[in-house]
Amino acid sequence: MNSMLEDSGGGQGDADDLGLNAYPMEPDPVPEDSANAQVDLPSRTLGTLQKVQNGPKLPYDTDGSSIDLYWSKAPVFGVNPSSTMRSPTVTLVDTTAWLFGGCDDNESSRDIYCFDTETLQWSRPDTIGETPPPSRTHTATLVNRNIVVYGGGQGSTFYDSTYVLDTITRCWSRPPVTGPTPQARRAHTAVHYQGKIYIFGGGNGKSALNDLWTLDVSNITKLHWQELETSGRKPKHRGYHTANLIGNAMIVVGGSDGKDCFDDIWCLNLGTLRWTKLLIDTSVPHCRLSHSSTQVGSYLFIFGGHDGTRYVHDLLLFNLASLAFEPRGTLGTAPSARGYHAALLANGRLFLFGGTDGTTQFDEVHLLDAPPLYFPQVTHFNIQVPE
Repeated sequence: MNSMLEDSGGGQGDADDLGLNAYPMEPDPVPEDSANAQVDLPSRTLGTLQKVQNGPKLPYDTDGSSIDLYWSKAPVFGVNPSSTMRSPTVTLVDTTAWLFGGCDDNESSRDIYCFDTETLQWSRPDTIGETPPPSRTHTATLVNRNIVVYGGGQGSTFYDSTYVLDTITRCWSRPPVTGPTPQARRAHTAVHYQGKIYIFGGGNGKSALNDLWTLDVSNITKLHWQELETSGRKPKHRGYHTANLIGNAMIVVGGSDGKDCFDDIWCLNLGTLRWTKLLIDTSVPHCRLSHSSTQVGSYLFIFGGHDGTRYVHDLLLFNLASLAFEPRGTLGTAPSARGYHAALLANGRLFLFGGTDGTTQFDEVHLLDAPPLYFPQVTHFNIQVPE
């Protein structure tokens, strides 16, 4: 590491998630008096709007062959989650993005917000049931129309709990879970494949992790944990990486062990449970942690994060067919340098939510419009990894 990211106040850095104080990344929120205190949330639902897509459209060539990517700031309205959009999760259900948790300089949040990706409206729905405690750097995985929240924490507290939000009834529950329980953690990743959620890595406050677990969610009312043994050389212990499901493969990008920032990319075949390190050109290293990685057709769009020296705002395109990075310029006004944001793909656009640069907490939403050529294989693309 060439230098270290300065702690911007508010206590110990997020390096504690990974067990090392030498690499302060994001300041910990101050713990609340009671993480389990019940909060009565007034209704903030704003009603139904006509589904009209807002915001600028990408200026395609007349033959539709433009390859330009176009950034813009979304003209959002409604009940905005404001400064808690650092280290939240954002999960897409149909055309609605469900944001849970996150933090600011003082505390973590347990709030739920909804963002309509067509109208660009924020709202805050009422929920019932057993709400999770305030949390950041947890995972939230879509299973049918349920959002499964695992891990996370606030301050010096790490969670090993699992909660489920039914987005139809808007009811939280905490289903019974059998099997051995993974260590409490945050800054891990999760992907859903064939009725199971695959949890990889993260940190437990003492060290970074590189273990692999599955949570069987085939029956959402009764869950089951299992630790998996894998073959092949494993990735180093890490958190603040990303993981994308591409066909039957989990692609892990970057991350940190609390000391070093990684530029490697790994593939786990979920059928054989064999790890493979992808051989990529490292002449120009792309070290990243607290970034986002979103599948757009046969590409991963990797945005921002921290490179071990500073926060960055470049967009990296990783071609899943050639297994190589491709240079690509963008038009419009790109988001400023940041990490700990969230991103998803909806309606042919990449949506980027919040984040921080270590000093400023961002509450805006940015859009990246992509031309149609990126999408031909979006629903049935499989990565071919040499063994």
